[in-house]
Amino acid sequence: MKTTEAESKYHHLEKMSVHDLLTNINREDKTVPYAIEKVLPQIEKLVQQIVPRMKKGGRMFYIGAGTSGRLGIVDASECPPTFGVPQGLVIGLIAGGDSAIRKAVEFAEDNPNQGWKDLQKYKVSTKDVVIGIAASGTTPYVVGAIQRCAQKKILTGAIICNHDSPLARAAKYPIEVIVGPEFVTGSTRMKAGTAQKLVLNLISTTVMIKLGRVLGNRMVDMQLTNNKLIRRGTNMLMTALKISKPEAEKILLKYGSVRKALNAVKNSH
Repeated sequence: MKTTEAESKYHHLEKMSVHDLLTNINREDKTVPYAIEKVLPQIEKLVQQIVPRMKKGGRMFYIGAGTSGRLGIVDASECPPTFGVPQGLVIGLIAGGDSAIRKAVEFAEDNPNQGWKDLQKYKVSTKDVVIGIAASGTTPYVVGAIQRCAQKKILTGAIICNHDSPLARAAKYPIEVIVGPEFVTGSTRMKAGTAQKLVLNLISTTVMIKLGRVLGNRMVDMQLTNNKLIRRGTNMLMTALKISKPEAEKILLKYGSVRKALNAVKNSH
């Protein structure tokens, strides 16, 4: 029996008050970080493998279906604006293609060959890392892709919420976060999805810091894509250089990033 499909510890949900529903869902959600704490050594092993590959020009792929695929796409899409890395360094793939981000695509996850075909469009190679995401650990789209990657000697990781799954057996560095039965039986968009999101945050943030994309504790390479981020960058420069707001904003907009502005000022002294 898959843990992710085990019956909820709560019964007659439709008879619960709003207060009780919220309280009980929150009680279950609180267990997720503790489940992740137990697998930090597994996450560390995977990150230690990713960093040197990406320093040599390798990419990181996330591949999943449904909620798992969407979470991978969210994490991948946030890396360029947050850390100033180029588009295509971290890539999220979902069963059924981009339309599946918004709408479930029937049976897309059931094809064991399609995941590998989708990866091949990006000319995936042994320089890259491919991380399969599947709460059940049994999704054919993901398992098939990771098996093929393993055959081709491509480094593989996986984020799973069940013990001893086909995906864990296929991946070189599996991360099994066992969060237990869901509040709504089998609804892995809940605790399992939260666990996957937190693990993805851990992986990508740690990798990016180790790639030198954070200075002190600041996102000095973030893209200035809106006024809020321009204000944030301006404040960083005001603090770092002890200069006025108009001066900081002028330098920031001239050089286009906090890091470039800091380097320019440093080099001019």
